[in-house]
Amino acid sequence: MKTLNDLETGERALIYKISTNGSMRQRFLDIGLIENTVVECVCKSPSGDPKAFLIRGAVIAIRSEDCRDIFIKEAN
Repeated sequence: MKTLNDLETGERALIYKISTNGSMRQRFLDIGLIENTVVECVCKSPSGDPKAFLIRGAVIAIRSEDCRDIFIKEAN
Protein backbone atom coordinates (compact mmCIF):
# COMPACT_ATOMS: atom_id res chain seq x y z
CA MET A 1 0.00 0.00 0.00
CA LYS A 2 1.26 3.49 -0.82
CA THR A 3 1.89 6.11 1.83
CA LEU A 4 1.79 9.89 1.72
CA ASN A 5 5.56 9.75 1.41
CA ASP A 6 5.16 8.18 -2.07
CA LEU A 7 3.36 11.21 -3.56
CA GLU A 8 5.43 13.30 -5.94
CA THR A 9 4.96 17.02 -6.54
CA GLY A 10 1.67 17.65 -8.36
CA GLU A 11 0.13 14.28 -7.51
CA ARG A 12 -3.15 13.93 -5.63
CA ALA A 13 -4.54 11.10 -3.51
CA LEU A 14 -7.18 10.28 -0.92
CA ILE A 15 -6.34 9.50 2.67
CA TYR A 16 -7.12 5.83 3.27
CA LYS A 17 -5.89 5.21 6.83
CA ILE A 18 -3.74 6.80 9.53
CA SER A 19 -1.79 4.15 11.42
CA THR A 20 -0.45 6.09 14.36
CA ASN A 21 -1.86 6.73 17.81
CA GLY A 22 -1.71 9.31 20.54
CA SER A 23 -0.79 12.94 20.06
CA MET A 24 0.47 12.54 16.48
CA ARG A 25 -2.82 10.99 15.39
CA GLN A 26 -4.69 13.84 17.07
CA ARG A 27 -2.45 16.38 15.31
CA PHE A 28 -3.24 14.80 11.93
CA LEU A 29 -6.97 14.90 12.69
CA ASP A 30 -6.71 18.53 13.83
CA ILE A 31 -5.19 19.61 10.49
CA GLY A 32 -7.94 17.83 8.55
CA LEU A 33 -6.27 14.55 7.66
CA ILE A 34 -9.22 12.20 7.87
CA GLU A 35 -10.31 9.30 5.67
CA ASN A 36 -11.27 10.25 2.10
CA THR A 37 -9.70 13.72 2.32
CA VAL A 38 -8.00 14.77 -0.91
CA VAL A 39 -4.35 15.76 -0.48
CA GLU A 40 -1.93 17.13 -3.07
CA CYS A 41 1.84 17.28 -2.81
CA VAL A 42 2.67 20.87 -3.75
CA CYS A 43 6.44 20.86 -3.16
CA LYS A 44 9.30 19.32 -1.26
CA SER A 45 12.32 20.87 0.36
CA PRO A 46 15.66 20.70 -1.48
CA SER A 47 16.70 17.81 0.76
CA GLY A 48 13.36 16.06 0.11
CA ASP A 49 12.18 16.27 3.71
CA PRO A 50 9.68 17.67 4.62
CA LYS A 51 7.12 17.77 1.84
CA ALA A 52 4.32 20.35 1.65
CA PHE A 53 0.76 19.18 1.05
CA LEU A 54 -2.43 21.04 0.18
CA ILE A 55 -4.99 19.77 2.70
CA ARG A 56 -8.49 21.31 2.79
CA GLY A 57 -7.23 24.65 1.45
CA ALA A 58 -4.15 24.94 3.67
CA VAL A 59 -0.54 24.10 2.78
CA ILE A 60 1.03 22.01 5.54
CA ALA A 61 4.55 20.57 5.77
CA ILE A 62 4.85 17.01 7.03
CA ARG A 63 8.09 15.14 7.73
CA SER A 64 8.80 11.96 5.78
CA GLU A 65 8.95 10.03 9.04
CA ASP A 66 5.34 11.01 9.76
CA CYS A 67 4.17 10.54 6.16
CA ARG A 68 4.95 6.82 6.44
CA ASP A 69 2.05 6.43 8.87
CA ILE A 70 -0.52 7.87 6.44
CA PHE A 71 -1.79 5.42 3.83
CA ILE A 72 -3.31 6.71 0.59
CA LYS A 73 -5.38 5.49 -2.32
CA GLU A 74 -5.80 6.86 -5.81
CA ALA A 75 -7.98 9.95 -6.15
CA ASN A 76 -10.72 9.63 -8.80
